[in-house]
Amino acid sequence: MQMVIYDVIVLGGGPAGTTAALRARELGASVLLLERGDMGGVCTNDGCIPTRVLAKTARLVRDAEQFDAYGLSGARPTVDIARIMDRVQEMIGRIHDKKQIVAHLESAGVTVHDSAGEAKFMDSETVSLPSGVMFQGKAFILCVGGHARRLPVPGGEHALTHSDLWSLRALPKSMAIVGAAATGCQLASIFSTFGSKVTLLDFADRVVAGEDIHTSAAMTRAFTDRGIEIVTSAKVESLVKDETGLRLNYSVSDKERTLDVEAVVVAAGWPGNIETLNLAAAGIETDRGYIRVDESLRTTAPNIYAAGDITGRMMLVQSAGDEARAAAENAVLGRHQRPPHAVVPHGSFTDPEYASVGVTEARAREEYDCAVAFVPYAELDRAVVDGHTEGFFKLIVDRETRHVLGAHVVGEQAVEIVQLVAAAMASETRVEQIAELELAYPTYTGIVGLAARQISRQLGVVALSDEWRAQQSPRSAEWEHGRG
Repeated sequence: MQMVIYDVIVLGGGPAGTTAALRARELGASVLLLERGDMGGVCTNDGCIPTRVLAKTARLVRDAEQFDAYGLSGARPTVDIARIMDRVQEMIGRIHDKKQIVAHLESAGVTVHDSAGEAKFMDSETVSLPSGVMFQGKAFILCVGGHARRLPVPGGEHALTHSDLWSLRALPKSMAIVGAAATGCQLASIFSTFGSKVTLLDFADRVVAGEDIHTSAAMTRAFTDRGIEIVTSAKVESLVKDETGLRLNYSVSDKERTLDVEAVVVAAGWPGNIETLNLAAAGIETDRGYIRVDESLRTTAPNIYAAGDITGRMMLVQSAGDEARAAAENAVLGRHQRPPHAVVPHGSFTDPEYASVGVTEARAREEYDCAVAFVPYAELDRAVVDGHTEGFFKLIVDRETRHVLGAHVVGEQAVEIVQLVAAAMASETRVEQIAELELAYPTYTGIVGLAARQISRQLGVVALSDEWRAQQSPRSAEWEHGRG
């Protein structure tokens, strides 16, 4: 029987793969999508969705602490980790039922093979499945994602990754989390709220090292206040398992230390899923564990593109979707467009939350003459009413164009707040226009307006008397210089 040749074959059924397949179909291509396991990718099955369920549960535990202050009485919740993990699986099922990914793709004309096993290249135009079935494509888009890195130290096999957490049936009394970026901080926040004694370690010299310095400082204070021990500039040497748990051996400034805990979780690194693809047969080169692509997402094989985590660029669902659309259009239409990644809001559902968009203050000051507003959450009426005054909002604006360069938030609903700033950045809205928005009251997003009005006064966009300027409070001056 003659083999069907598809215009585009997409490998991977996560957010990038489904987006690429649908966009290629919209452009008229015949499309085959191959997924080795369950559709939905890491985000739905193993990452964002299940972790968000844990974060929601932790919020409920936290909010019960306010019962007395708001005139409520009742027993405080106890944490049943087995039931929580059952809820995680239930919610994954609900998301799948809602999305109906396979039905949606097939209704659009995409041929889907899920639970197909590992596909591998025979050459640059042919892939085969473990069943022996082979498919040919004129173009390929690789959206195969990544996986959690294991600890490359003696005894590293005894550590868990986030993928192992869903099988927990008992809450560890003590836990070490290696990696203090978004995932590690989120897990530290969640399990500390659940009642575990958490130690958070990272090789970097501060937590969430890629974020603005004020974000790192605020998260360090918040975590320390919640009883989370933070160890920075730490190098893990080995893990030793015994009848009581695990001994984590690590060093700080070449001084050896040990930590005895019931569980160790690794949240450090996310290499691409490249091992089983037989990329060499297709002429595809890799670099540092990811598929090498050019600015148009083309690999070193002219007819093969890649998008999402497998490229090692932006490890975010929203960015994977943008890359997938660009890759599909380039593959089908012969374009050479590059995904912009110009405005990418992101954050983590820690407690408190943190989020950011655009550049940090340090980076902005290297390249621009900028104005900075710093507004504490304590100045926000909604935060006072809700009893969540911890945190700040920082807005960074180019003095010349009055366009927003970046924003950084720590506090309740931070991830939601930063979306408003992202929309303003994408539309090149000037800061005085943001200041004039009649934002609903009382809301957390109102803090954006407070910061925008502060900067509008700094820049002289708002008329002010000399007397008013002379009477400006020292505290306001601190905010305007981002030192609050």
